[in-house]
Amino acid sequence: MSLDVVITGAGTVGPPGAGLEPLRESLREGRLELSPVEALPGRRPGGARLAGRLPEDPFQPWLSPREARRMSPASRMAVCVARMAVHDANLEKEELAGPGLAVSLGTAFGSTTYTAALLQQALDAGPTAISPLLFMETVANAHAGQIALALGATGSNLTISQRESSGLLAVARGADLLRQGRAERVLAGSVDEVSPIQHHVLDRVGALARPTPQEDRELPRVFGAERDGFVISEGGTVFVLEPGDRARDRGTPILARLTARARAADPSAPLGDWGHGAEELAERLTGELRRQGIDLDSIDRVVSGANGSPRGDLLEARVLRAAFGNALPPVLAPKSVTGEYGGGFLASALLALDEVEWAPGPGCAQPDPELDLPPHDGERLAPARRLLLTCLASGGSACWLVLDREPGA
Repeated sequence: MSLDVVITGAGTVGPPGAGLEPLRESLREGRLELSPVEALPGRRPGGARLAGRLPEDPFQPWLSPREARRMSPASRMAVCVARMAVHDANLEKEELAGPGLAVSLGTAFGSTTYTAALLQQALDAGPTAISPLLFMETVANAHAGQIALALGATGSNLTISQRESSGLLAVARGADLLRQGRAERVLAGSVDEVSPIQHHVLDRVGALARPTPQEDRELPRVFGAERDGFVISEGGTVFVLEPGDRARDRGTPILARLTARARAADPSAPLGDWGHGAEELAERLTGELRRQGIDLDSIDRVVSGANGSPRGDLLEARVLRAAFGNALPPVLAPKSVTGEYGGGFLASALLALDEVEWAPGPGCAQPDPELDLPPHDGERLAPARRLLLTCLASGGSACWLVLDREPGA
């Protein structure tokens, strides 16, 4: 990347609460925060019952009740974490408003809560009875639009929906906007909510982990021999991206440098599943990083987007082994604690640059010998100079980012 792109602010909210510190504590303890989801008719016997849900009110002081009333749950999270990120970057709203501020947001499903409510209105009373308030929040780009309204951002406004890789792709696209001179700063990240209908459908298609008699709860056994699916979570994470020289001129701390990014599509992947193009994906990854001046030997650790999906984790392990061979650095898998879709992966990746003392995730005690990739055993890791974020998605999308620690940080 010809432009030095840095992260100067981060906002996150998820099942552990609001901010990076509650998440750091959950990772340190290996604690998976789950709560019941309303059961809909037709739940399969032995199916998933739990999800990572937000605490009752994590939005104060970032979102007023008046504002919240006109937003879907996902938009509330998006605005909340955007404001948190701006505050963390030591920026005032007056410094941001205008065409220089862009928004690049990822979401896997958007607002399924309001979509289900809108459809119910149409079924109950006919299409002319549907609420305009609900309708405007059913589109996937509503959450990025609400961020723009809240912060006065009139620059580019993008939404990326590529399932598991949506958040990484949104951050990569945000860096593109800076590099192309189309923005002065970018709010980039991801947001997703959990709704009963979304949870129900994912369980019916066999995507979610199921409870076991031993645990009586579902666990995302990431890279584990007994993995059977992921645990869905809600939340959001937004980063402030800006040119490094601008950040240094105003004296704000730099959380990380976004040094390189790579994207790919696996043509072997069907619409709703992972493919088998590990060699091709690894070749794309290594080739792109080499083109951007990144030697794989310089990477201290990998933060993997593996989530407990049987075929997804297998593909991720094969891509990493094909790329790194026997020189694979420690691999962290935060989705064993954060769950899937809620933005916790992005926030965890930022924390992974620091000294890491993360406990193994629940359910990850039995590695899968076929993967040849044991999950991190909880050993303390010194601060990283450079890490690789990797996220593959069902449907074939793939994205990788390289984050560096700012010299002297």
